[in-house]
Amino acid sequence: MTERNVPFFNYPALFAERGDEYVDTLREVMARGAYIMQKDLIQFEEELADFLGAKHVIGVADGTVALTMSLKASGIGAGDEVIVSSHTFVATAAAVHHVGAIPVICDCLPDSMMDPASAASMISEKTRAIMPTQLNGRTSDMNAIGAIAKEHGLKIVEDSCQALGASFGGTKAGLFGLAGSYSFFPAKTLGCFGDGGAIVTNSDDAAAAIRQMRDHGRGADGKVRAFGHNGRLDNIQAAILRLKLARYDDAIARRRAIASRYQAGLHDVAQLLLPPAPDSDNLRFDIFQNYEIQAENRDGLREQLAAKNVGTIIQWGGWMLHQFDDLGLRAHAPYAEEMSKRYMMLPMHHMLADDDVDYVIEQVRAFYA
Repeated sequence: MTERNVPFFNYPALFAERGDEYVDTLREVMARGAYIMQKDLIQFEEELADFLGAKHVIGVADGTVALTMSLKASGIGAGDEVIVSSHTFVATAAAVHHVGAIPVICDCLPDSMMDPASAASMISEKTRAIMPTQLNGRTSDMNAIGAIAKEHGLKIVEDSCQALGASFGGTKAGLFGLAGSYSFFPAKTLGCFGDGGAIVTNSDDAAAAIRQMRDHGRGADGKVRAFGHNGRLDNIQAAILRLKLARYDDAIARRRAIASRYQAGLHDVAQLLLPPAPDSDNLRFDIFQNYEIQAENRDGLREQLAAKNVGTIIQWGGWMLHQFDDLGLRAHAPYAEEMSKRYMMLPMHHMLADDDVDYVIEQVRAFYA
């Protein structure tokens, strides 16, 4: 195949694909002077709730704020232990830390999801919650995690920042506990042009508490009733997200088609472990936020792909959560330890052309030939 340039993510193209619509939307919002908590935010929250089949969506400043407020709304606080997977972004554990609780690290499975058996082994008398990360657009085994939570009287608080629209057993990621979180970082499946996030809940009380929490602790009447945060989703970003949400199903369908193409082109390469293919599991609907593989001689593969103008990354710099020694976290994650030497991500976003995907496949196959 003729040499191509396939960056890991094409940020300029994210705007260019619908630039006129985005500019028109920005112009209309700014002409109204509608910058903070205006109708665009309300409309986006309502439309996202409809998409999820949820009662409430609350727009917040970013995914980390969403995680922190979800924990607070679930009653997690000082001295509590919360079990999180080693294969997650540091924000998952940071949110636990920032509410005064203690993150306890369990192992992951070959599909990158939390290992329920490992999570169960880390439970102590102080454990109050399990916080599965619905990673790469895939959900954890929520039947197993739900059973563990029920047996031990634990709460489920989801880090579903990478899984907006993914589901397990017909339930959308974010709706297995009291509250779930989403991130709208630009490279997410639904991304804005800066930072943004949201919390989803079916609880009227939790929704009211989170709305108060995100706006300095102010109630609907403007009176401060608790110490809160400046954690609101900007109205301009909400307007952009609302525009994108209207075509979100198309973006998910395209990602799943790309994942199927990778699967067809790479499934017989013995040196690779691919993520589960679309529709390989009748319980799950994966949205493929990322296409994370495990590869023999990973660093050599990445070097060769870079030489052929194919961008790859190792998620979060190549460190699992338990490998941040300075954080002093209690952990048992032997599989994640080994996986850290093998895992990497191939380009995955809805703007990739079939020829781009085929070129990546060709270069990977050539490396191992």
